[in-house]
Amino acid sequence: MVGERPTDETVFLVSGGAKGITAACVIELARRYGSRFILVGRSAYELEPEPEWAMGLEDEAGLKRAAMHHLSEEGGRPRPKQVQQMVRRIDTQREIAHTLQAVTEAGGRAVYVSADVTDASALAAAATEGASRLGSPSTSPAINGVIHGAGVLADRLVQDKSVADFERVLSVKVEGLRNLLDCVVPGELEYLVLFSSVAGFYGNVGQVDYAMANEVLNKAAYWVQQAHSACRVLSINWGPWDGGMVTPELTKQLKAHGVEVIPLDFGTDLLAELLETPPAGSVADEGDPRYPCGPQLVVGSPMPSPLRKPPAEPRTYHLRRRLAVDANPFLDDHVIGGRAVLPTVCAVAWMVNAGEQIYPGYRFVRVDDYRVFKGIVFDEEGESGSESEEHVLDLKVEPVEDEESLRAEALIWSELANGRPRYHYRAEVLLRRSGFLSAPSRALTLPNHALISGADLYGSGVLFHGPSFQGIQEVLTMDQSGLLMRCRSPKVDWTKQGQFPVQTFNPYVVDVQLQSLLVWSRQYLGHSGLPLRIQSGVQYRPLDFEETTYVTMEVRSQTQRNLVADVTIQLSDGSIAADVRGAEITLSERLNALFLDNKRRAGAVYAEPRSMVADD
Repeated sequence: MVGERPTDETVFLVSGGAKGITAACVIELARRYGSRFILVGRSAYELEPEPEWAMGLEDEAGLKRAAMHHLSEEGGRPRPKQVQQMVRRIDTQREIAHTLQAVTEAGGRAVYVSADVTDASALAAAATEGASRLGSPSTSPAINGVIHGAGVLADRLVQDKSVADFERVLSVKVEGLRNLLDCVVPGELEYLVLFSSVAGFYGNVGQVDYAMANEVLNKAAYWVQQAHSACRVLSINWGPWDGGMVTPELTKQLKAHGVEVIPLDFGTDLLAELLETPPAGSVADEGDPRYPCGPQLVVGSPMPSPLRKPPAEPRTYHLRRRLAVDANPFLDDHVIGGRAVLPTVCAVAWMVNAGEQIYPGYRFVRVDDYRVFKGIVFDEEGESGSESEEHVLDLKVEPVEDEESLRAEALIWSELANGRPRYHYRAEVLLRRSGFLSAPSRALTLPNHALISGADLYGSGVLFHGPSFQGIQEVLTMDQSGLLMRCRSPKVDWTKQGQFPVQTFNPYVVDVQLQSLLVWSRQYLGHSGLPLRIQSGVQYRPLDFEETTYVTMEVRSQTQRNLVADVTIQLSDGSIAADVRGAEITLSERLNALFLDNKRRAGAVYAEPRSMVADD
C-alpha cells in the first residue's frame, strides 16, 4: 500500500469535513483521486428547501433583517441571540450543501452524517449509515481512510481556564481520534491524516489545552505508523490558513508579527501530494530527498511569542541541568584525549537560550567578558567529570537604560565533593526586543586559489573536531597578521543537538569560525590551544547551517602561551554577520598529541594543563 495513491475506491471518514479548511481539502482530494467521503459534523443537515424568508439573501446583514422580520410576523419578539442562531443555521446548511455539490462536481462522492466525534456509539452509527449511503442497496464499502480535521478552541490564559475547557478541547482531538479509528476494521486502514497545529509544535499563548491535544495527535501518528507500516500516516502541524477562522483582519495582525498564513491552494495541493508520497525508509522511498522523514510535518511559521515584561529590579534565576554524553550526541564529535569535552560555545548557548526562554520576545545580540574557568570534561561513562551530577546556571537579569534591552550576568558552576563550588564559565549577555543591531559591511577580497583545504586540517590532527564541527572548507590566505577562510557548516540534526538546541545563537556554526585561532597558532607557534576568554562578541543576524561564510582572523597579540585575536564573520556580499573581539586561547604543546586522540575510549585520562585553567 505505501507509495500508492488514493483511488475512486478509497473511502475516507472525515471529521469536521463539511465546512472550512477540511472541506477545501476534501474537494481537492475528490478532484485528484475521485475518492468517496463520509463527512461527519455536529450540525444537523436537512435536504429540504430553505425557509422562504432566507431565499435569495447572501449577506449576513440581509439575513439578520429577514430573520427579525420573520419572527415579528409570527408574533414573536426578535432577540439577538435567537436571530444569530437562525442566521448561523442557514449559513451552515448552505456550506454543507456547497461542499457536497463541489465534491460531486470535482469527480468524487460525499455524504454528510451528523454526529459528535466524542460520542463513540453515535459516531459508529453515523459511519455505518454513511458507508451504506455510499454503497449499493446490498453492500457497503469498507472505510479505509480517516481524516481527523475536527477541533474546538477555548483560548484563555492558563490561570483563567476551567477543567471543562480542557476536557472539551482535548476530547474532540483525542477521544475523537480514538472513536474514528474504532470505526475502521483493523488492518484495513490505508490512510490516516491528522490535522494537528503549529500550536502543538511551537506552543501558543492561551492555547495550552489546544497545544496538548495536537501534540497527542503527533505522538499517536508515530505510534500508528510503527504499528501499521502499510498505512500512510500524516500528522500535519498546520499554521493559520488564509481562510476559515482566520479573517482578513487577523491575517494582517499575524503578518505584522512575522507569521505567514498558508494560501488555500498551497495547503490543499500539499495534502494531496503527501498522500501519494511514501515516508522515508519505506520500500517505495528509494532515498528520494523529497520525501518527508516521518508522519509529522510542520507547515507554517512559529506562532508569535508574548513579550514578557522586563523586571523592574534585578532578578536572579537558578537553573539546574544534568549533563551527559548520551543526552548530547554531538559530543562524540568534540573529543580531546579520548574524553568528550563540552564546546565552550555551548556554555554561551545555555546562557543565551535560557535568557530568551525566560523572556520571550527578546533576542540575543551581544556577549561581553566571557571567561572559561574550568571546562566541562566527561568521563568514560559519559557523565560530567566535575564531581557533580548537575550543573547550575545562575542568571541575574536586569533592564538596560534604553528600555529595549535586558542584561544578564551568567555564571555556570557545579559543586565539588567537599561542598565547595567549581566555577566553569561566566559572561554578560545582552538581549534586545526591538530586533538585531544594524549590520555593518566591509569589502571582501577573495584570492583565486586556496592555501589549505579543510579536509587536510581535520585529517592531520591540526583540528580534533568530528563531522558535526567540520565546517572549514578552505584557508584562503594566511600570514603573520592572521588568516582568511571560507566556511560552510554541516547541518547538525536536532536529534544530535540534545540539551543545546539552536535558537537565535548557533553554537555549532560559531565553533567553526573560532577554529581559525587554532589553525593559525599551530602554523605559526607550533602549539594547539583551548579557549580562555572573549572580550566581546556581537551577532548582527543568526548564522545558519550550510551557509557559506568568510572568516577573517586578525592577530592582536601572541606569546608561546597565549594568542589573542579578533574574528569577523562575513557573508558573500560583504555584510558582517558577527564580530568577535579579544578572543583568547591558551596554548600548550601537550595538546598536539591530545588533539590526535579524538575518539572516545574507556580509561582515557585527560586533564587540562594548569596554564589553561583560569583562576576561580
